[in-house]
Amino acid sequence: MDMTAVVCHGPKDYRIETIRRPEPKDKELLVRVGACGICASDRKCWSGAGMFWDIPWVKAPVVAGHEFFGFVEAAGPGAEEHHGVAVGDMVIAEQIVPCGTCRYCRDGQYWMCERHDIFGFQRGVADGGMAEYMIYPANARVHKMPADLPLEDAAIVEPLACAIHAVERGTIGFRDVVVIAGTGPIGLFMVQVAALLTPKTLVAVDLSDERLALAKRYGADVCINPSRDDAIQVVKDLTDGYGCDVYIEASGAPAGVTQGLQMVRKLGRFVEFSVFGKETSADWSIIGDRKELDIRGAHLGPRAYEVAIDLLARGKVTSDGIVTDTYALGDWEAAFERSATMEAVKVLLVPGTA
Repeated sequence: MDMTAVVCHGPKDYRIETIRRPEPKDKELLVRVGACGICASDRKCWSGAGMFWDIPWVKAPVVAGHEFFGFVEAAGPGAEEHHGVAVGDMVIAEQIVPCGTCRYCRDGQYWMCERHDIFGFQRGVADGGMAEYMIYPANARVHKMPADLPLEDAAIVEPLACAIHAVERGTIGFRDVVVIAGTGPIGLFMVQVAALLTPKTLVAVDLSDERLALAKRYGADVCINPSRDDAIQVVKDLTDGYGCDVYIEASGAPAGVTQGLQMVRKLGRFVEFSVFGKETSADWSIIGDRKELDIRGAHLGPRAYEVAIDLLARGKVTSDGIVTDTYALGDWEAAFERSATMEAVKVLLVPGTA
């Protein structure tokens, strides 16, 4: 039996193809894809960004897509018991497929797996969700979702989990002034999650007034557009000249790094989340000699999927206003183009739609 998929063959060489539908083996799940989001990293991979192709990390040809959910269509021997799900369940797999044997996996730090197979980037091991069907392998980390969770909510569990992890890395307290730089989809989820922690002041920074309006709706106390206002000075004015306690970089722009180093106070916490398309640089003496900052990375969404599903199910976080567009698989080129515009926030590919 055949299926339709978006297959990555190389930089700027993605194709809509008819390929063989996979069959589940031992402890594997065949999943009918409900939707797959387009991430900024998908666009960077398509464009040929070095971090994807210089090593090379991507093993093409591979079905693209890592922001997916679906329904268990069939289960290989022992798969239902192994993953704790049944045929018909709505399920999501975390974006990383950990090897289970490296030092990080053995220590429970599976999201830093040395082999680091990610759905949508490594052929055969973890073909992605821009397809009608996909396999969740035996070593996938699978989570069941409530059957009544709307498609738009189910489709954004992965970026929401990433946002939760990044916010948790900031160890936000009640007295903190928190800045989230970049209000793309994940930045907007960061705003929603950070607002649940009730910091003293929550600040959103972005060049888009429309996205800042969403951030305000989601709980930001102050919104700054650096094209009009001196963002660093505004934050210093809010903090008696000291600077923010926590700065979360989610813009993906090199200027977001240098801005944050200037904006965060001495002994503050700088959380770096973004995936950059090229190397960026900064004055490292700010980190050590001048401010003694805590620099914390945030990678993927470890131990956050169940939290994300729960927050959505309880209405504490919403996809409303974030999921802006849906496209059929065959229209993936238009979907990629749309996702790169400021008017679109999160764009979904939905198999089976015309």
